[in-house]
Amino acid sequence: MTGGELTLGAVLARLEEQEREIAVQAEATREQIAQLTARLNELGRAAEEVRIARKTLLALPDQQPPAPPAPKLPDHPAHQQIMAVFAAADMPLRAGQVCEAMDLEIAPNNINNTRLKLKWLAERGILVETEQGLFTQLRPVTARQRPTSLSTPADKATWTPTHVPPVSSA
Repeated sequence: MTGGELTLGAVLARLEEQEREIAVQAEATREQIAQLTARLNELGRAAEEVRIARKTLLALPDQQPPAPPAPKLPDHPAHQQIMAVFAAADMPLRAGQVCEAMDLEIAPNNINNTRLKLKWLAERGILVETEQGLFTQLRPVTARQRPTSLSTPADKATWTPTHVPPVSSA
């Protein structure tokens, strides 16, 4: 035998070494498979929990969010009189129209005082200023109602304010 030839013992030793290496790799692969199987089972359980939660939520009755509390209406008679005008009105109003509905003289002082009261009520969420100087009361809108405004001269000419007796200053 020459140096280039392998002996049967050397070949067998090399094969045993390869067999041990393969066994170690196989064991490491089995451990990885066990870890991946456990992870797959965890993900399956989590997915099932999500499906159950979704099914439970879909089975719940529709709940509307709670309505915000209504703003506290002021006790002052002038504010109550203004609110009576808006309760009877079917459209947004300007300060002059509110004065007219309350039988106040249409004078700059009365209009400015009324405008200040309207702004005060709007700041507290009792009225809404839909555009500068135009105020309305928040009301639930039904399907048949359509918003109206005093945007055209014809609208202004056909609007008649509801009479509200003036507040006595006693």
